[in-house]
Amino acid sequence: MINNYSSTAQLKDLMTAPPMTAAQHAEIMRKRNEQRRKIEDAREARKEEQERYGDRR
Repeated sequence: MINNYSSTAQLKDLMTAPPMTAAQHAEIMRKRNEQRRKIEDAREARKEEQERYGDRR
């Protein structure tokens, strides 16, 4: 059986930790969206460069 859980935290620690605030959640989501945008922009730039100059691998 494969273990898909990489967290080493104990269940008690997870269950007794206070939930994150709305501000914390918003900050995490902003960072995630920013990272995704950067990745998408890099992919688009690479695709445009390949179309302009041809695939030079």
